[in-house]
Amino acid sequence: MRKLAIVNQKGGSGKTTTAVNLAATLVEKGNKVLLIDLDPQASASLWYGFKDKGQGLFDLFTKEEPLETVIEKTAIEGLYLVPSSPLLAGIERTLTGLGVEYTLRKKVEMLPSYPWDYLLIDCPPNLGLISLNALTLADEVLIPVEAHVMALHGLVQLLKTIQLVKQKLNKELEILGILPCRVDYRNKHSKEVVEQLKSRFPGKVFSTCIRENIRLAEAPLHLKPIPLYDPHCKGTEDYRQLAEEIMLSSACSVAGASGGAILQR
Repeated sequence: MRKLAIVNQKGGSGKTTTAVNLAATLVEKGNKVLLIDLDPQASASLWYGFKDKGQGLFDLFTKEEPLETVIEKTAIEGLYLVPSSPLLAGIERTLTGLGVEYTLRKKVEMLPSYPWDYLLIDCPPNLGLISLNALTLADEVLIPVEAHVMALHGLVQLLKTIQLVKQKLNKELEILGILPCRVDYRNKHSKEVVEQLKSRFPGKVFSTCIRENIRLAEAPLHLKPIPLYDPHCKGTEDYRQLAEEIMLSSACSVAGASGGAILQR
């Protein structure tokens, strides 16, 4: 089971859109997927039609609740979800003591079996304790980045944080790649940002770019991932290509204090 944390501390980066639609396209290609929604806003959970699931995920972190009790089947065969809880917003005031960064990892390791090919983790838009739990659990990190110049500023710090987690908490952690999102090839700015990403972070940017697409914006309103909402739109094409790229990829190795890496394919 490959474990991917989808992380960016900046909101609006395409993180949840990527988590939801990558999960669906991986299933479409014959994989079984478990998606864990760690964002207190619960956008991924709502997108799949799960609302007001109570304290489940909060109890997972704060009590002896096993992970299998909070796993839900979605309407898509082969796709399972751990819905978020709004109570996660205050989790850092509740979790204290040594080893709290390993809470989620321990719960996953206690599962009686791993019937999934992929575990995807939709992280909150910050680098707090919940995101740290995700990075401690994951083997690989996927970083969605909006094609806007302001989105580049926090990327170096995020890569440094990932490198620090690798050194201190999870030596298996590798950067899978940086994913340009909301790319609008009709304007010069988007093109320049993608080129800057490739030049500033050589070898770490996915070949796939997620293009700006109105159908992607409409899909959550209909509670469907993009391949079910519109199988033939550009958004579906892009996430299918991303799924193929990930399935063919191996985790990259981190090099240097800045979190630099070479993406191997």
